[in-house]
Amino acid sequence: MLKISNKVEIPESDVKVQAIRAQGPGGQNVNKVSSAVHLRFDIRKSALPDLYKEKLLALSDQRITRDGIIVIKAQAYRSQEKNKADGLERLIALIRKSVQVPKRRKPTRPSRSAKRKRLDAKAKHGKLKALRKKITY
Repeated sequence: MLKISNKVEIPESDVKVQAIRAQGPGGQNVNKVSSAVHLRFDIRKSALPDLYKEKLLALSDQRITRDGIIVIKAQAYRSQEKNKADGLERLIALIRKSVQVPKRRKPTRPSRSAKRKRLDAKAKHGKLKALRKKITY
């Protein structure tokens, strides 16, 4: 079971794991060993609550296909087990991020003294530039 939150868990059987060959340098070993992992998670067929499903499907993430399948490729490590664990962690992080409510921004205004300081700095900078001009007689 993959623990998403205190109340939400998904069975590992919902996640399809496929071993593939990793890309990039690695010598002779890279051509022989399938150490990278493709994780596929079907949002619509999963055991997630409907709220989680809606939020995930509404995300505009390149890892989510039009059919509602999350595809994560993990190939950071040289062992298949570490790559699988990394992919599962990334899947859990994506699901958690989708239901997280962003903090509302309180609109603020600069204080009167901050405005004054900014205008004084601009005036000082302008005077400094004026001193650089050629003096005409």
